[in-house]
Amino acid sequence: MANAYDPATGAGLDPATQRLLDRRDRVLGPSYRLFYREPVAVQSAEGLWLRGMDGRAYLDAYNNVPAIGHSHPAVTAAVGAQIATLNTHTRYLTDPVVDYAERIVAKFPAPLERVTFACTGSEAVDLAIRTAQYGTGNRGLIVTEHAYHGTTHAAAQVSPSLGPNNPVGDHVALIPSIDTARAPAHEVATRLLDSVSAAIADLNERGHGVAAVILDSVFSSDGVQVEPAGFLAPVVQAVHDAGGLYIADEVQPGFGRTGEWWGFQRHGIVPDLVVLGKPMGNGVPISAVVGTVAAQERFGSEVRYFNTFGGNPVSIAAATAVLDVIEQDGLVEHAARVGGELLSGLQSLMGDYERITDVRGAGLFLAADLGSRDAGLSPDPELAARVVNALRDEGVLISASGPAAATLKIRPPLPFTSNHADLLLEKLELVLRRETRA
Repeated sequence: MANAYDPATGAGLDPATQRLLDRRDRVLGPSYRLFYREPVAVQSAEGLWLRGMDGRAYLDAYNNVPAIGHSHPAVTAAVGAQIATLNTHTRYLTDPVVDYAERIVAKFPAPLERVTFACTGSEAVDLAIRTAQYGTGNRGLIVTEHAYHGTTHAAAQVSPSLGPNNPVGDHVALIPSIDTARAPAHEVATRLLDSVSAAIADLNERGHGVAAVILDSVFSSDGVQVEPAGFLAPVVQAVHDAGGLYIADEVQPGFGRTGEWWGFQRHGIVPDLVVLGKPMGNGVPISAVVGTVAAQERFGSEVRYFNTFGGNPVSIAAATAVLDVIEQDGLVEHAARVGGELLSGLQSLMGDYERITDVRGAGLFLAADLGSRDAGLSPDPELAARVVNALRDEGVLISASGPAAATLKIRPPLPFTSNHADLLLEKLELVLRRETRA
């Protein structure tokens, strides 16, 4: 349906939403941004659905924070019971944090056996950076040129996707974003290794050395780059040879989203440090750094780290409920199966619509590039923006990603079913038919 909303004038926005937007603009900090051309005013959420203030339902095919679904009763019950009993910090001896730590490290390969809790992914990235720099004695960090790793000072310095006015640290070396749509599969690993090797040489020449390479295991901000499996292995070896560590940012791909527990598993590698965040507590603030003893020993023995709310019993209760539901409902296997169905549907649409230039995915983390099928597969960010906003008007929420913002990014809560996938594909085809009409 046509959207009559004019963001420049506010014309077409219902009065209640406009009043809330005006109040928000007057009182919230100016750095905030809203999704979509016409903001979605949300009143409640349950399962895979958000309900707007106008009573309209929106299928959530984007939000990975409520990993097991919005307002999940298991999380609600666990948090309510715990906050009525005890909520304090980790400097007292309590059962829940130890119980959860034992369960979460058991999900990782054996060398990853110690966990430190924080509240947000940004805090965990910050801690991982501090740990790597202190442990190696080097400062240099390697990230992709469109990476996002967080908003603390240290995390923002390795998050160039925050924009041209966001300062990247002088100790940071940027490598080109991975582009598996335009690189032959057999060249992906070689191209990435060449970029990382050049970054290592640059950091050494500038006197920083190499503390770590930090990579989102599915390169979400780089447009979701997942194939061919295994292309990260040579990079990790090169960084280790240079005296650095591999930090796997699992905030987005972790907890079963890719059809495996962790995104790095696709590459047959073991990180030195792993960062967990958003989906861990289904929206209740909790994050963590999981690492090897060797990677954490020097920092842990010589530096005191304390986080008042990190690992508090209420957040741990939420995180425990998330683990319970993922295991009991078989959501890792479910993500692999339904994600495969959705990928097949996207591939079918690609056969019908030439403006889709590539589709890819792992589990319930999928992407579709929009552009022209010319020699360079020229991206079309304006088309991607129109499609994302038109889907919003049709009641389906996704987003766009990648250096050109021309990649449709699909990342729903894990209980996303085949019926939800069919609805998304139906609405996407409707929108594509309309938006790509000559």
